[in-house]
Amino acid sequence: MIIKKLELQNFRNYEKETFVFGDGVNVLVGRNAQGKTNCAEAVFYLCTGASLRIRHDKQLIRKGAECARLSAETECRYGRIVLEADIYENKRELRLNGVKVARAVDFLGNMKSVFFSPGELRIVQDGPDERRRFLNLSISQTSKNYASALLRYNKILDQRNNLLKERDVSLIFETLPVWDEQLARYAAVLIRHRREYLGRLSPFAAEAHAFLTDGAEKLELGFEENYPSEEGEIAEKLQRELKNVYERDVRLGFTTVGPHRDDIRVSIDGNDARGFASQGQTRTAALSMKLAELEIFKQLSGEAPVLILDDVMSELDLPRRKKLLLRTEGVQCILTCTHAERLLYGKECKKIRISGGKIV
Repeated sequence: MIIKKLELQNFRNYEKETFVFGDGVNVLVGRNAQGKTNCAEAVFYLCTGASLRIRHDKQLIRKGAECARLSAETECRYGRIVLEADIYENKRELRLNGVKVARAVDFLGNMKSVFFSPGELRIVQDGPDERRRFLNLSISQTSKNYASALLRYNKILDQRNNLLKERDVSLIFETLPVWDEQLARYAAVLIRHRREYLGRLSPFAAEAHAFLTDGAEKLELGFEENYPSEEGEIAEKLQRELKNVYERDVRLGFTTVGPHRDDIRVSIDGNDARGFASQGQTRTAALSMKLAELEIFKQLSGEAPVLILDDVMSELDLPRRKKLLLRTEGVQCILTCTHAERLLYGKECKKIRISGGKIV
């Protein structure tokens, strides 16, 4: 999978600009706050329909403009694909090969990407929300079934939580079983996919971590919740668990069990990375998880995704920089940095210098 051309109009600090990328390493170089990360963000947005940096799409529109337009001409094993997004104040329009896409899940995953920046250390350092976000974005790029189930689950969860805030307790207890049945059905889909995905991710992450650390450390990933193997059994167990916590849920006003509370266990040499790992170990563990994600996409789709490395090289020591560059072989990589010559050590690449939201 490669992106041949990216066009931005009124996106972030870009008024109008066109990027032409090569098949290998593409280096976006320039001083800080010139637009390098904005370009990388645009690529990820067109691959996933989401930004890792903001919660509301309207923040992507250039100041003073009414609409931001993004377009990417891509190539994959199935041929040419054009991805487009028009972002307005209160809505957006997504198009695939010129045809408007009614559902975001149908836009997602047509072009796969793996994004890593210093901010992705949150996957290891922060709470369970960040690790679930990582799983949700990653699995959704490979499974429309998962993406659809996640959307339905979140909607039903919101409705159940709204019910728990009702003052009429008898109405709550009378209505909860209806929501529980639906919630458990979609939860079972999420849990099965997450377990299967983590089963693939863990060995790839362990191998990448061993490669980056020369075997000095061992990274292990695990699912912290214990669920049955079949979807039907998972749904039944969850319905029982939901019923057992009715009084607690009513008292707290939200749903306290389910996959929206699950977590991934990340350990280095048997120790919990969240409380034990140094900054350098955290960075290497998070990067290993992202490199594992890249390998899974290769395995499932038969071709490599676009690898986006945003201001990563400056955070790594010399040996790890060189090892990371070895992992970009055969992968289209979009890399942002301030001094390309210091980081790439003569590696062949296409350099694009950016200043003030313009290619210079």
